[in-house]
Amino acid sequence: MSARTVLAVAAESWPLASAFRISRGAKTSAETVVVTLSRGDVSGHGECVPYARYGETVAGTIAQIEKVQAAVEAGLTRDDLARLLPAGAARNALDCALWDLEAKEAGKPAWQLAGLDQPPAPVTTCYTLGIDTPDAMREAARKAASRPLLKVKLGAGAEDLDRIRAVREGAPNARLVIDANEGWDIDTLARLDLPLADLGVEMIEQPLPAAEDAALAGFAHRVPICADESCHTSANVAELAGRYDMVNLKLDKTGGLTEALALSEAARTHGLGLMVGCMVATSLAMAPAMLVAQGAAVVDLDGPLLLARDRVPGLRFEGSTVHPPERALWG
Repeated sequence: MSARTVLAVAAESWPLASAFRISRGAKTSAETVVVTLSRGDVSGHGECVPYARYGETVAGTIAQIEKVQAAVEAGLTRDDLARLLPAGAARNALDCALWDLEAKEAGKPAWQLAGLDQPPAPVTTCYTLGIDTPDAMREAARKAASRPLLKVKLGAGAEDLDRIRAVREGAPNARLVIDANEGWDIDTLARLDLPLADLGVEMIEQPLPAAEDAALAGFAHRVPICADESCHTSANVAELAGRYDMVNLKLDKTGGLTEALALSEAARTHGLGLMVGCMVATSLAMAPAMLVAQGAAVVDLDGPLLLARDRVPGLRFEGSTVHPPERALWG
């Protein structure tokens, strides 16, 4: 008889190195939920970040996980999980814990179980600059100027062009992508597209509210546009193909690695570029995303770099280079 599965779930709070601001507000800590699945002497782990933008809370996420605890402990599969829980943070933590548990029980790395042709290689991640005054963002960019790729938070009003100009002054040689976090309308996007292109901006992430992105159909633009809040699972991709150039895949939106792999394939099928992103969280949340980050046009897995401290063991960062997880962390 096989050993019984035991589920444990816990909330964790990780202080940030400094306040992190986007157009919707600021945060000083990463509030995460961690799932541990144990069978015999083997344990698998998964971490998620409940996101208020999608109506999620830490308490609500834990309640979702506890609701399916009996099914999990009875031995449900990842396919079963997708039928029991919607895509989102709770399913992500459970799905990634199942992958980790399966890999450790099989004695094979998760990348092999996922059917990848070769082990994940190191990738270059964005380093994110929170939104602030132009002067403050120039100084933040100056301090991060040695990093090859900066992601700049915008979306808070008329000073956005001044903000990105200031960042370019502070980091003249860095590649730049920006994230408006649904903060613009179509007229603002049309006005800023050419100046942003002239400043060397390579991508604009979610410029319009998700409910308004139909305005992007047929919209002529120079800077590629990436869907974030508009794209959660592979079911969204066909509709987005006529509006966006890229999609941002985050495991907390897809509900885990299982659906993330499906979304990655759907994006390729529909000719969309892939960005792999994250919420601010520890290395445990980043580790499964390293599998889908291989070959992505933009990788944004800098969550641990924004924390005052990361969990141990964590991912190894060398500047903006992220190395694949060791077995002791995940997978």
